[in-house]
Amino acid sequence: MKTVLILVGKTQNKVFKVGIDEYVSRIGHYIPFSIIIIPELKNTKSLSEEQQKQKEGELILKEIHPGDTVVLLDEHGMELRSVEYAKWLKQKQNITRRLVFIIGGPYGFSPNIYARSNEKISLSRMTFSHQMVRLIFTEQLYRACTIIKGEPYHHE
Repeated sequence: MKTVLILVGKTQNKVFKVGIDEYVSRIGHYIPFSIIIIPELKNTKSLSEEQQKQKEGELILKEIHPGDTVVLLDEHGMELRSVEYAKWLKQKQNITRRLVFIIGGPYGFSPNIYARSNEKISLSRMTFSHQMVRLIFTEQLYRACTIIKGEPYHHE
């Protein structure tokens, strides 16, 4: 199963970028994993939040294939403990050819992205910057991979 993370805009914080790159490298030892970066919109001062979400959504949809399983990282998604997330991921590995996770821009997702999604996962009840969520997500994906393999990274 190929796993893809779609992001809106580059990771700006250098500390987050170093951490994300480290986890991406580690994840690659377990599963095929890649990140697709949707460029940030230009001249957004003239656009409403809804218009920005709509334009970002159109760009995101261009990266999604018809058979993809699409999972939004969304505050209203299901909350899973790390072990539960690993079980969920293992199940997806058995039934999905391409698993696509999406972290939206600062205003979230457009209705067309919600309509195309198959599931939503929340990383926490707390709100994190969309930049920080990238680091948290890649760490949790790495953690899930180690749990699936029975490796000692996760302590329970």
